[in-house]
Amino acid sequence: MRFGDIPLDDAVGAILAHSVRDGRLSLKKGRVLSADDVAALKAAGRRAVIAAKLDDGDVHEDAAAERLARAVTGPNLSASPARTGRVNLLAEADGLCVVDRERLDRINRIDESITIATLPQHEPVVPGQMVATVKIIPFAAPEVGLSLSETVAAPDDLGPVIRVAPFRPRLAGLIQTRLSGTKSGVLDKTAQVTAARLDSLGLTVARERRCEHAAKTLAGEIRSMLSLDVELALIVGASAITDRRDVLPEAIELAGGEVEHFGMPVDPGNLLLLGRVGTVPVIGLPGCARSPKLN
Repeated sequence: MRFGDIPLDDAVGAILAHSVRDGRLSLKKGRVLSADDVAALKAAGRRAVIAAKLDDGDVHEDAAAERLARAVTGPNLSASPARTGRVNLLAEADGLCVVDRERLDRINRIDESITIATLPQHEPVVPGQMVATVKIIPFAAPEVGLSLSETVAAPDDLGPVIRVAPFRPRLAGLIQTRLSGTKSGVLDKTAQVTAARLDSLGLTVARERRCEHAAKTLAGEIRSMLSLDVELALIVGASAITDRRDVLPEAIELAGGEVEHFGMPVDPGNLLLLGRVGTVPVIGLPGCARSPKLN
């Protein structure tokens, strides 16, 4: 691709690099100059324009962006029309952004004219949200680099480079423990907040149970909950978990399960507990989960 000052006698078919405004004359950046455009520029007293002219082996930015978008787009994504060398990939379902980071990095290293930016891996998305953007930086991309990008994206056995994994409907159970001073209104609000949060992830609270804040009692409730075929059990304790030997982790073990991890390097939410009884995940929620705010 040639770029720079191009004499008007050689400018037909060139891509205007910067908008030109002169009296009634108005030509936007990116316009492919026609013979009439060149005549109008000459009439305005211009002798040359800053523009790009494609050479053999160059692919126009819009065509290149469309090809690259087709190559990397997987299920539950739609592509916007190409404009100024850009195609946006939009989610068509509630789910998670899934990216093959290794192939994405390889494509982004092929040629500086070819770029793909995405949301972080496993970022939750909603329909219509932009998941990725394909952008050809200059006015054209080299056919060699574009073809290599398509080859990197192509292997069927590796799946698509970018896709949205939709949330699968699942049934969850919620257990809340209470102490003598626990207000029922607090438990009601927690149940509402939890149901709304899970609904956004495709999960339904099928059962909710409440019991005293004691390990043996809670263990019985966990066993009872899991007998109802829930696929996820959530526990909100009346008192925060402070140790692996506290009420919630002890109850999980008494129910025949195991504590996989306690504590997370996040805030709010440090006191999250991950456990499992058989194949069913059991999560001890931190106190901040009672709030609808991000945690």
